[in-house]
Amino acid sequence: MTGQSFPAPPLPARLWPLPVLPLLWLLLASMALLALTTGSSGVSPLRMLGAALSGEGVAARDWVVLTGIRLPRLVAGALVGAALAVSGALMQGLFRNPLADPGLIGVGAGAGLGAVTAIVLGGLLPLGLLATVGAHLLPVAAFLGGWGATLILWHLSRAGGQTSVATMLLAGIALAALAGALTGLLIQIADDQQLRDLTFWNMGSLSGIGWQRLAVAAPLILPVLLLSPRLGRGLNALSLGEAPAQHMGIEVERLKRWTVLSVAAAIGAAVAIAGGIGFVGIVVPHLLRLAGGPDHRTLLPRAALLGAALLIGADVIARAITPPAELPIGIITACLGAPVFLWILLRRARAGEV
Repeated sequence: MTGQSFPAPPLPARLWPLPVLPLLWLLLASMALLALTTGSSGVSPLRMLGAALSGEGVAARDWVVLTGIRLPRLVAGALVGAALAVSGALMQGLFRNPLADPGLIGVGAGAGLGAVTAIVLGGLLPLGLLATVGAHLLPVAAFLGGWGATLILWHLSRAGGQTSVATMLLAGIALAALAGALTGLLIQIADDQQLRDLTFWNMGSLSGIGWQRLAVAAPLILPVLLLSPRLGRGLNALSLGEAPAQHMGIEVERLKRWTVLSVAAAIGAAVAIAGGIGFVGIVVPHLLRLAGGPDHRTLLPRAALLGAALLIGADVIARAITPPAELPIGIITACLGAPVFLWILLRRARAGEV
């Protein structure tokens, strides 16, 4: 599957001439307000505002719930959803394949292996080191696992100063399979509690994310979200093939390097704090291409907004279905994303595009 043998996908036409960007901002603001007002404690920003204006004062407990639990959870949902959606759009542009997602280069599998290793073997660390790392052991291990897989992938796909997208794809599949096998081996030696922890981590959750964990993930995700639109012009040119892109003045090797590094940073950080969450990276770019066209310069920022709104909404649903318990958020994204993805596949098949 080289750039020459892996043709660019047909670009879908717009469904509606909608003002996409204002609608996405409105959707994100609505989901954010809903997330701040939903919860088993009954705390609402509007009620707190009313209490403050009436002179009653805001209860300390309500303030802690809002600023210490719901607000960091909201920010985490926005960052993780945006990271997943933008990474999906970047991978689809790099591989010129609408079915591509970050899992193709093994980043998610590497992060999963790191997390499983921390859960199963973390107790073997010296007590002093374990006490120092504390609750950060799992996200740190997941992030290192994702970055380790990326470095191996990059080394394997380089030859003669050139990076082969086909080799990158095949090596990513092999690395993901190897990480899956090692993960299975660790699962075999895990006890019942560790298996339960593994199951919930694999299905993803925003529960328990505080400002400290966000302070580690945000510096990795935010630069990717802010700078990824600068890759848009190169990805548009790459959809015509590597040779035409070079003739248009695009430094293809640099484009590949920055795309892979961006995905590794965003996905490594997102998986480290929220676990495995599927379908956002595939479905969101598809929907935006239908509504706004395939131009990566506008697709990437729009993907960040819709991905953030989608994950915040999924988290609200996960908290509202079985209160006070929470469903893993990966279940909600799969239930929402799988039917949409099947609809997209059916639509493209009927149009003769797949």
